[in-house]
Order: sequence, then structure tokens, then C-alpha cells
Amino acid sequence: MAWLFVAVTAGGLAATLFGEKVDWPLRYFAKPVASAGFLGLALNLGATETRYGWWILIALAFGAIGDVALMGSARVWFLTGLVAFLIGHLLYLVAFLVAGLSSAPTTTAALVAVVVGVFVFRWLRPHLPVEMIGPVVAYVVIISAMVAAAVGATAAGATPLILVGALAFYFSDLAVARDRFVAPGFGNRIWGLPLYYLGQVLLAWSVA
Repeated sequence: MAWLFVAVTAGGLAATLFGEKVDWPLRYFAKPVASAGFLGLALNLGATETRYGWWILIALAFGAIGDVALMGSARVWFLTGLVAFLIGHLLYLVAFLVAGLSSAPTTTAALVAVVVGVFVFRWLRPHLPVEMIGPVVAYVVIISAMVAAAVGATAAGATPLILVGALAFYFSDLAVARDRFVAPGFGNRIWGLPLYYLGQVLLAWSVA
């Protein structure tokens, strides 16, 4: 049954990409369907049976909200999506803390994430409107902390799906940032959306 939900996400993703390419209005239906797939996957695998699972499920729900918001082109929709995903990353961070962290790997990963985050911000900074600097900095800090916690949880014995999912999510967000601020275009979605849904599916599967 779990693979049925994965197939729903994959099908929704394919339809979304096709819709984005040919400006097909049905993409506004396909993207929520893809998100419903990873939510259904987490529920099917027993997310509501553990504290960790509940945190993951709520984080996935905020991801679904962000998916819908980012379908809008106005800045208010982008900011809504940004906030939704930021909250989602915070919830993932809490989930990984609940799973348990290994301190030394977490600290090392945090230091690496800070260095990478600085490079990401330096890349984006020339393209950012003044009013977006604060939100982008906050987002980079939170997602970096989430990835560091994923490293720590995996090192402490949690499923590697957590780390792979977190990294896939991180790199998918680079595609979103590039599309929004640096070089808009369908090419960003070709690699960004599959990475995003891969990350969400893996994190949903981590509740099993």
C-alpha cells in the first residue's frame, strides 16, 4: 500500500512538470495531488503512532501548504510559501531532536552548514530585494540547522532516510532560490521539484 502513495506523488510530480512546461492549468491540481501522496504515505506507515512520526507528519503538512502557496506568482504567495517551509524545517528539526542526536557529528555538520550557508547567501545577495534579505537569512539558518540535526540523528542510529531526505530538500530549495532570484526558468524545476518530492517521500518513509 505504501508504494501506491509513492506512485501518487510520482504521478503528480510528472503532471506538474508537464504542466509547467506547456503552461497546462491542470498543474494547479497535480501539485497538491503530489503533496497528498507523501502525506498519505506517512499516515499509512504509522506516523500517528510515535512522537517522532507526529512531528514529521505536521512538517509534511506545512510542506504541502508551501507547495500550494508557491503556485502563486505574487510576492505575497512566495512569502507565504517561504514561511510555511521555514516552519516545516523547524518541525523537522524538532523531530530529529526527538529521535536523538549524536553531539560531535551534529556540531561538525553545523560548522560545515554555516560555511555552505555563507556561500549560498553570498551567491544570492546581489539578487535579493532589500526586504527579502532578512527572510532569506532566517531560512538559510533554519534549513542549515535542520540538515545538521539530520546528520546528528543518523549518526545516533536513526534511519539514513532522514539524512538523504534532508539533503534532497536542501538542494531543492537552492533550485527555488535560483528560480526566484537569480535565473528564472523551467530548468530549475526539472531538477528542483524531483529533489523536493524525493526528500519529502524519504522523510515520510522514515516514520516506518
